Amino acid sequence: MPTSPDTAAQDMISPLTVGEIDAAIERISPVIDATPLQRSERLSALTGANVYLKREDLQVVRSYKLRGAYNLMAQLDAEERTAGVVAASAGNHAQGVAFACKSMEISGRIYIPSNTPKQKRDRIRAHGGEFVELIMTGDTYDAAAAAAEADVQRTGATMVPPFDDVRTAAGQGTIAAEILAQLGTSPDAVVVPVGGGGCIAGIATYLRAHATGTAIVGVEPTGAASMTAALVAGAPVTLTEIDPFVDGASVKRVGDVPYAVVSALGAEVVSHTSLGRPGRPATIRLEADSFVMANLDEGSLCTTMLELYQNEGIIAEPAGALSVAALGNITFEPGSTVVCLISGGNNDISRYGEILERSLVNLGLKHYFLVDFPQEPGSLRRFLDEVLGPEDDITLFEYVKRNNRETGAALVGIELGKAEGLGDLLDRMEQSRIQVERLEPGSPAYRYLT
Repeated sequence: MPTSPDTAAQDMISPLTVGEIDAAIERISPVIDATPLQRSERLSALTGANVYLKREDLQVVRSYKLRGAYNLMAQLDAEERTAGVVAASAGNHAQGVAFACKSMEISGRIYIPSNTPKQKRDRIRAHGGEFVELIMTGDTYDAAAAAAEADVQRTGATMVPPFDDVRTAAGQGTIAAEILAQLGTSPDAVVVPVGGGGCIAGIATYLRAHATGTAIVGVEPTGAASMTAALVAGAPVTLTEIDPFVDGASVKRVGDVPYAVVSALGAEVVSHTSLGRPGRPATIRLEADSFVMANLDEGSLCTTMLELYQNEGIIAEPAGALSVAALGNITFEPGSTVVCLISGGNNDISRYGEILERSLVNLGLKHYFLVDFPQEPGSLRRFLDEVLGPEDDITLFEYVKRNNRETGAALVGIELGKAEGLGDLLDRMEQSRIQVERLEPGSPAYRYLT
């Protein structure tokens, strides 16, 4: 059964109103074009539903973040514009702020984590031009946010939050208005990626007012499930550690404003653990007007990113693919209308090696072992002949520094032809006189491989 949020939280009054979203629509429409809503034949066939993709990756800054940033900055008075703005971002919000700075001729300083992909850094500079100074600091969004806050205290500039502000969330909520106008009816379900929570807060607020019966699903990466943690705790909490891989949705703490909206709308947690692992059955059964939060394994997400690229030609960043990746874990009534938000497409091509690696591990096709080869002629050949199957390939082979002259340890990566072949491979290893240790995902040693 779903885990309900704190009862007191359900009695909260949401700080975001539909009127503020309607005002945002008027405010940003002269600058921001509506993005396409496209039916996916492949995903519709896979799920039995009519699946539509809301293509915010085709926004002028390749993500929805421009909506909130522009809506907030358009409301600054003359004195605030003169003082300039400051923002912190993992990359996408920064591009929205940069675009707004250049459009309104407002000076801005943008703080981003030092591990922000180069592609995003280049696009921030391109959108902001001479009006934006880009500052890299720390290795997480939270570190960048702390530096930005210190800047505001020091200079008196105006902070442009990526999610924790009613004006930002209202701008993101304009996505829901577009979906309803483009469909011409209320969808049965809308699936939304969740990071800091501004987007899900805005979309859920608008849908609850204008789309009776629509189910809402928020999806987080398992390595940074901060909204799930907040709903379970009954208040925003700071996660001690996060996986920064899904950079557009990896925050240690959701915003107070988004949490207040999401909890006031009665969101429920359906999973504390990862979804989407190979062979797992559908986990979420949607009902009309339900609002649920789930989290998704990063490996499954990578598989979805590759499928979107190979089949639809969509270059989705990790956060952008969260909604589609969750489809395999949701049970829909046949013929249901489902909208998945592709929230962003700012993905550095240099990351595809890691994306492919995580996908293969998720699919059960890639495995790692420590192999102790006897120091005698033919030991490697014997391993190849006796242990490897006909469809198996060695994708990594590195000797490990050793202090024992009798054995030669090597790190070996093996890609299977079929995931079902792992059992036979392990049996052959057991029968061989060569000592083999399997490195399990999640183990301390394994983290150095991915």
